[in-house]
Amino acid sequence: LAKHPEIKALMKPDYNLIWVVVLMVLAQLTAFYLVKDLDWKWVVFWAYVFGSCISHSMTLAIHEISHNSAFGNSKAMWNRWFGIFANLPLGLPYSISFKRYHMDHHRYLGGDGIDVDIPTNFEGWFFCTPFRKFMWIVLQPFFYAIRPLCINPKPITRLEVINLLAQLSFDVVIYYLWGVKSIFYMLAGSVLGLGLHPISGHFIAEHYMFLKGHETYSYYGPLNLLTFNVGYHNEHHDFPNIPGKSLPLVKKIAAEYYDNLPQYNSWIKVLYDFVMDDTISPYSRMKRQLKGEVKQD
Repeated sequence: LAKHPEIKALMKPDYNLIWVVVLMVLAQLTAFYLVKDLDWKWVVFWAYVFGSCISHSMTLAIHEISHNSAFGNSKAMWNRWFGIFANLPLGLPYSISFKRYHMDHHRYLGGDGIDVDIPTNFEGWFFCTPFRKFMWIVLQPFFYAIRPLCINPKPITRLEVINLLAQLSFDVVIYYLWGVKSIFYMLAGSVLGLGLHPISGHFIAEHYMFLKGHETYSYYGPLNLLTFNVGYHNEHHDFPNIPGKSLPLVKKIAAEYYDNLPQYNSWIKVLYDFVMDDTISPYSRMKRQLKGEVKQD
């Protein structure tokens, strides 16, 4: 910032995010209606080909919203309510809890017992062969859901209860209107989209140490168009209050800081290398013993 103070001008809400999220919700509602009378094989097909992309993209929209990118820091609660709305087509409550844990990830990256993005010792010990690592990728959404309860359980908040009740109510309405195939499409899209899917390469690309000494990596490929530029990950951790839309400008303005860092151009290759490289496993993360006072959300 001392060298490039113009970056401060990028620290403002991205109001376009609001309309993109609304359109994504409407797209999924349309899909719920369209699949209700299809054969099961086509429900599964569209859940993976279309629903999974929208669902994973929506989780990254929720990531943006967790940083108050939709309405700004001055309207934090607006962002929380909007996150609950964005959560609806995923089928499972996610938004409020994600925000609480994700802030810890930014404050205490790699913090042992705090950052639940770090795999458990069991994951590192068990998923150590190519086949087991492949299964770990397939089961990733389940580990992300269960891991916080094992590593850093937190008391349930009022907003989490509201998130849960809103989600259950939405799911019941969808089932009542369009039946079990629409519910299956919704849930399968979320599970498939966060598991064995090209976009899921970002989970591993962001912080797994393929090169010793480099803890965070950016990806500059085309899938950033579907993921709100989450691939610009060094830039995001440097400036978490800048919306994803503006992160390419951060890289352009401060190119001397980012251009020479290790980077990826393919998330699919990241997934392949993770499975096939015997030197990489869920253990391949930087873990820190935190000192001093720890303040969590």
